[in-house]
Amino acid sequence: MADVLPYRPRAGEIPTDPGVYRFRDAAGRVLYVGKAKNLRQRLSNYFAPLRTLHERTRRMVTTAASVEWTVVPTDVDSLQLEYMWIKEFDPPFNVRYKDDKSYPFMAVTLGDEAPRVIVTRNRKIPGARYFGPYPKVWAVHETIDLMVKAFPIRTCSDASYKRAMQTGRPCFPGQIGKCGGPCSMTVTIEEHRAMVDDFVAFMAGGDERFTRDLRKRMLAASAAMDYEAAAKYRDKLSAIEAVLGKSALVLAADEDADLFGIAEDELAAAVQHFTIRGGRVRGVRAMTIEKEIDISSADLVDQVLQRAYGDAQDVPRRILVPTLPDDAAELEEWLRERRGRKVEIAVAQRGQRADLMRTATINAQQALIRHKTRRTSDYVARTQALTDLQEALGMSEAPLRIECFDISHLGGTNVVASMVVFEDGLPRKDQYRSFNIAETTDDTDSMYQVLRRRLAYLDRPEEIEVIDPTTDEIVGEDVGEATVKRKPRFAYPPQLLLVDGGRPQVEAAARALRDAGHIEIAVCGIAKRLEEIWLPGDDFPVILPRTSEALYLLQRLRDEAHRFAITHQRKRRRNDITSVLAEVPGLGASRIKVLLKHFGSVTALRAAEPGQIEEVQGIGPVLAQNIHSHLATRQAATR
Repeated sequence: MADVLPYRPRAGEIPTDPGVYRFRDAAGRVLYVGKAKNLRQRLSNYFAPLRTLHERTRRMVTTAASVEWTVVPTDVDSLQLEYMWIKEFDPPFNVRYKDDKSYPFMAVTLGDEAPRVIVTRNRKIPGARYFGPYPKVWAVHETIDLMVKAFPIRTCSDASYKRAMQTGRPCFPGQIGKCGGPCSMTVTIEEHRAMVDDFVAFMAGGDERFTRDLRKRMLAASAAMDYEAAAKYRDKLSAIEAVLGKSALVLAADEDADLFGIAEDELAAAVQHFTIRGGRVRGVRAMTIEKEIDISSADLVDQVLQRAYGDAQDVPRRILVPTLPDDAAELEEWLRERRGRKVEIAVAQRGQRADLMRTATINAQQALIRHKTRRTSDYVARTQALTDLQEALGMSEAPLRIECFDISHLGGTNVVASMVVFEDGLPRKDQYRSFNIAETTDDTDSMYQVLRRRLAYLDRPEEIEVIDPTTDEIVGEDVGEATVKRKPRFAYPPQLLLVDGGRPQVEAAARALRDAGHIEIAVCGIAKRLEEIWLPGDDFPVILPRTSEALYLLQRLRDEAHRFAITHQRKRRRNDITSVLAEVPGLGASRIKVLLKHFGSVTALRAAEPGQIEEVQGIGPVLAQNIHSHLATRQAATR
């Protein structure tokens, strides 16, 4: 592969102005669209020596056959043009969005003569104002039922409205009190429009002026002994309070904001979009994003905001994000043009906003796990994953049993390893194993030791258990009708060993297979930073496409092995410190538990002074001094 791309522009040919650029393949298809404040500076990054590029960026520039750019007057113009071109060309190397599902919205058809409120999944009704999305259809209907009690606007169909206005007879929903439009013959078109405006104003911000106004009217009617009017105001007030009670107050009562929680890995991201109006969460929307080339968290936020507000009518005054985009000022200007007023993009750093961001991020993390698990749990996807692995790794058959190994340690201490097993693309948790490593020089030595210990079982005679059918007990020898039950421990040899790491870890694993005499078992490694697949003896990694089911399967194996190793290591550390503290005279199990809960970690407890330890309930000054001295002595002895 040539280190210089043949279509690279000549030096000085690329302008230094802001603009938008497009990479095209030989057929003219747009592969990637990007924007830059300085086109020359940005494009020079793509034309650096190929060996220095991220693997996925390298694949994009080598697939492309040409690059072109358009200079624009300002950075805001480049943002607008980038959004327009991404929408028009749908480039395969730009991030790709997929909503978790089609969410229902509440829509008010403001373009109609007599606007009505409906439940819809169609976001393209001319002149409509949308609220939501809502997680369930019944939630929208429930909200509408409550709202029309306080703001009785039209709910009937267009056909019913037209027929009622022509005949002068109320529509059927109006006859049973479910429609308050002009077709109910109770209000004029102008009066109905004013009520619609109040409906929209309330839903847009949950303005509490409505509750205050209704409460005043109710009390005034009651004082005037107009109890029928007071009862109507009471019912409307109850309906409004019921709507407000459906969502907790998460921010200040006058806060209108959108909050984005994002969880990501090298290939995908999950986004949780919380719509907050009047301090309450009025809608939640989830989407997953597939990434083809390397993209920073700040660039990802940039793309998410463009996606969320490119065609949006409802832009809030504040947008809360986990990371501030590099062109935040240009995005704010772009959003201001859509809203007509100032828009602020900010990072949620403290207080209620930070708490809500943590909630959204946790939801995004769970959504990302579900997204990846869903792909690996589907039978067709699993079959495709195993077939893709066979082809990518050059195996003679699909790896029906895969074992993945991961090494975990804390600063070189408490070194442990984990082995997780997947058969036919699904986890076999009953066959997971963990290893303690007493002495090692580094991660590659640890990997070699663990694999030699595991591979040694392949050469042992198969262990069996003989079960007495009358007592279900294990017996030492066959008795009559006893049944033989084979132990599952390391029962079957794997077709593929996967290690968490890059080339060094893979070479250590290959050496362990050679020394154990099991070169028939395939081995590969997955490097987390770039999600590269390494094979022993190869100078370059295998790069699987982002949509590859095989890559998702390997990721899940790697992540499961890491989780299992961390769990085992934490258990060991907890047991270690518990046994150390148990040596202190007068310190029992209950006090040890209280100590660890108070300080939160062993490191914090070791660093605490006697006076700080004494603050824990049940710990006196003498016992606190003994604990401090004992831990200091043990730590010095281990150095």
